[in-house]
Amino acid sequence: MSRQKLSAALMAGLTLLYVFLLGQTGYLLLIDDEPIAKVIGGLIMVFPLFAAWAIFIELRFGLALEKLSRKIIEDGNLPEFDFELRPSGRPTRASADRVFAQHQIKAAENEINYLYWYGLGLIYDAAGDRTRARKAMRTAIALAKAQSLI
Repeated sequence: MSRQKLSAALMAGLTLLYVFLLGQTGYLLLIDDEPIAKVIGGLIMVFPLFAAWAIFIELRFGLALEKLSRKIIEDGNLPEFDFELRPSGRPTRASADRVFAQHQIKAAENEINYLYWYGLGLIYDAAGDRTRARKAMRTAIALAKAQSLI
């Protein structure tokens, strides 16, 4: 099992423990005779439901992205970018921005090509914009699924 999968499993397990303990507290407050305790118990029950939903969504995204990445690597279509690297191995922001400008044009011209969206997600990630990286990867996954590739 990879380190990322182990970390995800550990975080999911800890969150499920949180869901159980918070749910138990909410239940105990719900069965209390005090009206305010019932209200607080009901509100507390929302948090475990939200946590379970968030775990499901994130695990589903991670598994779909892993499946898409595996297909792209197997097909030999993994995009390569000419980044200038920092001593840590991460791309510099300036080189990521330069590569992004070039790749964004290709992605705009080929909106239904999941490979361009996947590459765009990698570039966003290299530039440090995780929100847009995840959005681009979600688009790549949706396009690949629509084309029955994954």
